[in-house]
Amino acid sequence: MIKGIDVSAYQPSTYDVAGLDFVFTKITEGLSYINPRWTAQRDRAKSKGLVWGAYHYPHMANDPIAEADYFLSQVKWAAGDIIVLDWEGYDSANKGVPRARQLAYRDAWLKHVKSKMAGHQVGMYCNTDYWRNIDSSSNCGDFLWIATAGAPAGEPGIKSPWTFHQHSTAGDIDHDVAIFPDRAALAAWAAGTHEEDPMAALTKADIASAVWQTDNMPAGSTEAHPKANPTWVAQSFLRGTYENTVKLLAQEAAQTAAIATLASLVGSGVDTATVVKAVQAAVAETVVKVSVDVTGQGA
Repeated sequence: MIKGIDVSAYQPSTYDVAGLDFVFTKITEGLSYINPRWTAQRDRAKSKGLVWGAYHYPHMANDPIAEADYFLSQVKWAAGDIIVLDWEGYDSANKGVPRARQLAYRDAWLKHVKSKMAGHQVGMYCNTDYWRNIDSSSNCGDFLWIATAGAPAGEPGIKSPWTFHQHSTAGDIDHDVAIFPDRAALAAWAAGTHEEDPMAALTKADIASAVWQTDNMPAGSTEAHPKANPTWVAQSFLRGTYENTVKLLAQEAAQTAAIATLASLVGSGVDTATVVKAVQAAVAETVVKVSVDVTGQGA
């Protein structure tokens, strides 16, 4: 994972960038507020070669399209800039807004911004309370930026896929991590030049299903259940191999028991019938029934 921070007017324009790979900056709120430091905060990040993104804090009683356009109009967007809706509403402007309206605002904002900024990654920030209790469809646009202050970095405590995690507010600044191996990978993703990982969306269940289901190869002669599984299935093949191995081990045990019994009777003077009976008794104890012929005529 790589590290970053998010800043607003509460933080200085000359924030410390040591060890960082990305920075998010608050630009607007509602339909009238603009962070007076946002330009300098953005320029500091970009001057240090960091990946930069910007976010809007909503007043969800307002028209989401109007707020989205107000936010977008403040910036001369460059390739690789990341766009975020800060979806939370504990302040006086949002507390009285019904949940249904908050959901509708989020969906409309994300859809509208993506339609206008198709070449950019457009996603959503929210905390676990909003994700678990206000959200109902897991819509987060292109990515989820989840906040659980105080949780270990990279362990937000949710099952849903996430891209960024805000894990700390130490030193009066929000600290984040992102699930990329390095800054170059984040920059490529932000610019849309990365190659999609074909495994990225696969779950453990998907992988298990692919491994254990048929690959349409004809079943081998040792297939345990060829009628039920006319094509080769890894699970059935392993089961059949196991069953055959058990049989072979039993046969080996029977042969060992027979040899041991024969050896014990050598020179004892007993007749053939007694030998056969003793050997068969020894073999019977190994479960597998075999035919023992010591005379050349059959037992």
